[in-house]
Amino acid sequence: MNILQSIMAERRADAEAAEQRIPLSELRKLASGRTRHSLAKVLASDQGTRVIAEINKASPSAGLLKPDYQPTAIARAYEAAGAAGISVLTEPRHFQGQDQDLRDVRSAVRLPVLRKDFVCNPYQVYETAALGADVILLIVAALDAKLLRTLYDEAVACGLTVLVESHTAEELKRALELEKAILGVNSRNLKTLKTDLAVARELAAMIPKNRLAIAESGIRTRADIEALERLGYRGFLIGEVLMSAPDPAAKLKVLVHG
Repeated sequence: MNILQSIMAERRADAEAAEQRIPLSELRKLASGRTRHSLAKVLASDQGTRVIAEINKASPSAGLLKPDYQPTAIARAYEAAGAAGISVLTEPRHFQGQDQDLRDVRSAVRLPVLRKDFVCNPYQVYETAALGADVILLIVAALDAKLLRTLYDEAVACGLTVLVESHTAEELKRALELEKAILGVNSRNLKTLKTDLAVARELAAMIPKNRLAIAESGIRTRADIEALERLGYRGFLIGEVLMSAPDPAAKLKVLVHG
């Protein structure tokens, strides 16, 4: 079992336990009636480089990133530095996130907020909406075709934007079937956890001109961003290089503005 499969099994059990505390019928009510911020509109605009800046305390590949972890302060600094959106890790074991982090960030910024987690149960879709997120991540590598479609349909019905993540050409073919989804190409190898931007470069040729796509993982410099923009990527999900910097917002400014 690789790390993705392990985390998915853990989150599946977490969702089942959560449903015992708050029934799905109640969660649906909590998820309804919220105003959503459109990441798609932001990505479709021509307002410079669009970075979805990530907030995470730790990661399996890098370990502890921020001992003094203050999600709200980081999110506000990201917004001031020119972020197009904020990604918040809520997975508790390997990334040391929590649901409250997302609630706090949502109340602190006016940008689209992505819940970055490992979604494998429809309950988590409504949970994501109830927490106040605007965007939900679905990972093609972790989901069979039927479940991927079910989660996508539930998310769209909730008013969430879907970011569907691929690592290979085969996964991207499946992602393209989700008509309204933003396409995410992740250059991290799920087995080794190493990154290689050759993945984003190679898969760019498969992405139709009319689809919004973002590059994820392995982006470290302004030059990386400019090269990927020329290939058609409309945004960039960047986390580790920001969170490992002494001043994440200052690093973000360099990546956005050069």
